Amino acid sequence: MSSDNSPSHPDGLITTQQRGNVYLIGINRPKKYNGFTPKMFTELADAYAELENNDQLWVGVLHAHGKHFTAGLDLPQFSDAMKAGKPILPTNGIDPFSLNAPFRTKPVVTAVKGICFTAGIELMLATEIIVAAASTRFSQLEVGRGVMAVGGATFRMVERAGWGNAMKILLTGCEFNAEEALRYNFIQEIVPDGGELDRALELAEEIARQAPLAVRATLKNAREYYFDGAAAAIDAFTGINQKLANSDDAAEGVQSFIEKRSPVYKGK
Repeated sequence: MSSDNSPSHPDGLITTQQRGNVYLIGINRPKKYNGFTPKMFTELADAYAELENNDQLWVGVLHAHGKHFTAGLDLPQFSDAMKAGKPILPTNGIDPFSLNAPFRTKPVVTAVKGICFTAGIELMLATEIIVAAASTRFSQLEVGRGVMAVGGATFRMVERAGWGNAMKILLTGCEFNAEEALRYNFIQEIVPDGGELDRALELAEEIARQAPLAVRATLKNAREYYFDGAAAAIDAFTGINQKLANSDDAAEGVQSFIEKRSPVYKGK
């Protein structure tokens, strides 16, 4: 994990940059279409952990350097681990695929562009809001390489696009465009090429203007529904709101309403 102006590395790197309460996390291996290596996965999980554990960071933005989001895994660097039955997804930090606890409680907005294949789709589907450049190309093509998607596509695609649409994508490895991704509910917005990161930052900054404790509680409750069902999410309502109502942020929300001004939240 490196600052945004760090030199390149043959195995790629993950850059980070703080802008106010927003944390930019960049995929940086453009000469290899941002293909992921084990090093990059490790650094990405560490970047997500920094987002989660740093009280000054309230929202993440996942993006990529160069022309493409990512072509997915650099398969030769993972094949031995696959054959040995070893994990290929990160086991350190916070899982950026949101498959294994501990889960992050802070939202991430993703900006995709160019090629967004395999693990790239799974990374974006594990985040909260996705903005795509108009010319983005998508493909979940693992079956054409003799392996299976293991970063969440097999259930997140079914959930969002329905069984038939998901099976068409997963079983054929077909390429699809941004308009189709929007129709499948894989992304939330399409913007002109070159505007995807700016729009993702706008959305992140809008989230960061809200009460951060309430944002985190909302995301956590939605994830409880996702994994444990509606009853679990409903059971948590009263306790969550009682805790939030006694926070400094809630007091600021009420006072700013009375004074007819924009609230200034501190995450306390």
